[in-house]
Amino acid sequence: MQQGPFAALFMGGWGPRLEAATPAKGDIDLLRRVFAESQRAGRADEFFMFHLGHPEISARYNPVGSFSRITEVATRIAGQLPSEGQSAAFKEFVWRFVNVMARALVALGRKPDYQEINRYASDVEPLLVDYFEHWFDQEPAAAGWREALQAMAIDKKSLDKGLQSRGVRAVSLVEYARRRKLYDPIAHALASTLNYEKSHFDKLVASLLPLMEKLTTGRTAALLSPALDDPTDWRPVLDWTSVINLGGIVYVGLDALSDYEVAGAVGNSMFADLTSVAGSLYKFGPGRGLPGEVRPRRIAIHADEFNELIGDEFIPLLNKAGGAGFQVTAYTQTWSDVEARIGSPAKAGQIAGNFNTLIMLRVKEVATAELLTDQLPEVHVVSTIVSSSVSDTNDPGEFTDFASRNEDRIAPESVRMLEATDLVQLPKGQAFALIHGGRLHKIRMPLPSAEHDPLMTEGLAAIGRALRSRLDGPWHRPQEDEDRAAEVEPRRGE
Repeated sequence: MQQGPFAALFMGGWGPRLEAATPAKGDIDLLRRVFAESQRAGRADEFFMFHLGHPEISARYNPVGSFSRITEVATRIAGQLPSEGQSAAFKEFVWRFVNVMARALVALGRKPDYQEINRYASDVEPLLVDYFEHWFDQEPAAAGWREALQAMAIDKKSLDKGLQSRGVRAVSLVEYARRRKLYDPIAHALASTLNYEKSHFDKLVASLLPLMEKLTTGRTAALLSPALDDPTDWRPVLDWTSVINLGGIVYVGLDALSDYEVAGAVGNSMFADLTSVAGSLYKFGPGRGLPGEVRPRRIAIHADEFNELIGDEFIPLLNKAGGAGFQVTAYTQTWSDVEARIGSPAKAGQIAGNFNTLIMLRVKEVATAELLTDQLPEVHVVSTIVSSSVSDTNDPGEFTDFASRNEDRIAPESVRMLEATDLVQLPKGQAFALIHGGRLHKIRMPLPSAEHDPLMTEGLAAIGRALRSRLDGPWHRPQEDEDRAAEVEPRRGE
C-alpha cells in the first residue's frame, strides 16, 4: 500500500482474478509484494516481470512487434513526438516514413522493432535495396533483372537532385523499376524517400532520431528489441495475447525515476499495444486462432503513478476497452499531475469521466479532494441556536425590577456532505469511496506488513532465480550479472 497522499480511480467492475499488467514506477517493495501474492494464490508459474531498471533478469518486450493493423507501428512511435505548432507537420511526415519502413519489414518477413526502425531511419537505402530485390524475385515481369541491372547504364546528371546523392545500387533498382514501368505500393513509397536530398530528408526526420536513440541505447535496447534467434538469452519474450490466454500476472517497472522520457515512451506504446489487444478481443473474442473454446477473462490493469504513463493512447483504453473485459485501476498523488502531463484540462476531465469508481485516501491538494467532494449532493442539517436576554425597568410602579428570556431556535440549512478538509485530515489507511453508482462509503483497509511474511523474498536476485528456474535446464548466469542483481537488493535498515 502506498504511504502518504493517494488517490485511486477504478474503471469497470471487480474481476474474478488478476489477469494482466501491473505497471509501476519500479518500486522493489511492490514487486516483492506482487510476487509473494502470486505465490500465495498458487500462481507463481504464471508470474512475469518486465523491468527497465533491471534488464538482466527482466522479460523482453517489443512494444511495436504485435499489432492488428500495420499502421499501429507508426502510430505508437510517432505518437511520442511533439504535435504543437509547426511540429505537427513533421510528426505527420515521420508517421508516413515509419509506416513505410514497417510495411517493408513485414513484407520481408521481419518483425518491426526499435532497433530496426532506428537503423533505417538513419539510412533507408539498405531497406530499399532488400525490398526491391525481394520484389523483383517474386515479380514475373522482372525476370532476369539481375543481368539487366548489370547492363543498364545510368547518367547521374539526368537524375533528380535527390537521387544524385544516393548509392548506386539503390538508384539502379529504382531506375530499373521506372523504365520497366513496374509498380508496387511499398516499393513506390520507399522510392519516394530517395527523391528528397539526403541533408533535407535528415532534417525532416530529425525529431525521430533522438527518440529512437533513447530507446535503443544501453542494456534496455536488448529488452525492447529482443533477438528472437539468440539461443543463449534465457529471458522470455512478453506478448500480451499469450499472457491473457495463459491467465498470467505481469509486473511492469518502467523506472520513471531514472529516465522518465524512456518510461513514458515505453508506457504509452504498451498502452497502445493493450488497446490493440482489447480491440481484437472485442471483435473476435478470446482464444482467436486457438483450438477449442476459450472462456473470457477479466483483465485487470493497475497503473501506479499513472500520470507518468498517461497519453492519448490511454484514453481509448478507458473509453472502449470495457467491452473486451478490461478493468483499469489508476493511482496518482494529485489530479494536477494528470492535467500537467496530458496538457489539456478537457482531456483530463475526459479521462476522469471514464472511471466509474473513485477511492480517495488522504490527499494534500484541495483541487484533488474536490474531485470527490464536487460529486456529492448537499444535505439538509438542523442547527440549534440558544438565545438568552435580560431587560430591566426603572419604573418605580412596577413590581419587577427585570425580566429574563431563554429560547432555543431551530434553523435548517444546506451544507456539503463532505468538505475538502475532511480528506486532507484522513488517517492512514482510511478513505472515502464513490462506488455502486456514486454512493459514498467510508472505508478502512489493512496495510500489509512484510516483517513476518514467509513468502516475501529477500530481494530482487531471489525473484530472478525463481523466474529463471521455471525454464528447462540449469541456470548458468555470468558472475557479473549475479553481482549486478545483488547490488539492487535492499539493504536492511534502509
